[in-house]
Amino acid sequence: MKYLFVHQNFPAQYVHLLRRLAARGQDEILFLTENNRAMLDGVRKVVRRVPRAAHASTHRDAQDFELACIRAQAVAGSGEQLKSLGFVPDIVIGHHGWGELLNVQDVWPNVPLLGYYEFYYNETGFDVGFDPEFPLPAGNSPRVRTKNAVNLIALNSPGHGQTPTDFQLSTYPDWATPRISVLREGVDLDICRPNPAISKKPITLGGYKVAPEDKLVTYVARDLEPYRGFHVMMRALPRLLAARPDIRVIMVGGDGVSYGAKSPVGTWRERMMGEIGDRVDWSRVHFVGKVPYEGYIKLLQRSDAHVYLTYPFVTSWSLREALATGCALVGSNTAPVQEFVQHRKTGLLTPFHNPEALADSVLELLENRALSTRLRRYARAWAEKHLDMKEYLENYEKLIADVIEGRV
Repeated sequence: MKYLFVHQNFPAQYVHLLRRLAARGQDEILFLTENNRAMLDGVRKVVRRVPRAAHASTHRDAQDFELACIRAQAVAGSGEQLKSLGFVPDIVIGHHGWGELLNVQDVWPNVPLLGYYEFYYNETGFDVGFDPEFPLPAGNSPRVRTKNAVNLIALNSPGHGQTPTDFQLSTYPDWATPRISVLREGVDLDICRPNPAISKKPITLGGYKVAPEDKLVTYVARDLEPYRGFHVMMRALPRLLAARPDIRVIMVGGDGVSYGAKSPVGTWRERMMGEIGDRVDWSRVHFVGKVPYEGYIKLLQRSDAHVYLTYPFVTSWSLREALATGCALVGSNTAPVQEFVQHRKTGLLTPFHNPEALADSVLELLENRALSTRLRRYARAWAEKHLDMKEYLENYEKLIADVIEGRV
């Protein structure tokens, strides 16, 4: 088999599939991407140049689409070069989000395409308008609609789609869902696993020492921002830290913005620290930035209560990894989290907009050892049943075969 993967970041969410395919040593695997230092044995990176940005003179609502068209043109140009060298893939697999796949059909018109559909933007009912603190600015509805330009072109082009959750599928129009299969993603259950012994001795995480007697509360996001409930977590701190002097809080995440708008002044972390001021003892709250994966897993294993909050939006990998690690989990009662967490069975669910309720849920886990132990056990059991990496990859290869054979 000849595979062509397309994604601006290598190896992206395809890392586990790539390793599985490469380990067999039977296939030719090319990955068309922008340059980075990542490498995988058995996978040939084909590097394309980073495209120019959209012109400042382009209409504000069309700038994302202009950049998508530039990327599509660059990918098609690289594809033509591969084709001239005799490379014809049996399937093209890639992510639709950045427009890179829009012109692949012009290069290889008869080659099956499996595209990743991550999210369809809606003006109501999902992330937009969910948080009354940050309403959609007046006149921005057209911008939300035009963000679906790539989605709509892709859905009206040849190929089949995949998405990882029922929630993400639900964001798409009814007429589009037959074109998209739900392929539930797995985690490495051997790496993401409970380790009770880790809490029996002091450990250092992110440069901070955590003693066995400390009650460690953890929060993880790619970036510390409202889409992941960072402002809610911060507002829960005064109640949380006042309740118990033994609580330590470690927050993982950068100061950038992955989703939503930037803070009007400074970073969201700076803004929220300024809002809370001296109502908490900041020596017990540690911001560690982005940490190596090994340290991150140790953090989850050591956590006494782990918080995961999100708007009705794409769920983070960290939610899956927290369940697999057997965290005592407090999650927001939003639809994407409810697909993974059952209240008082595999975790506690709390209203997204209520910092006091969040603090009370965390305290319940810290004070009710029997509940915490039961939730940890069932979280791990749920992960073993629903997040098994081997089953995920077997389903992935079955979907690829179905696309190639025209069964979907």
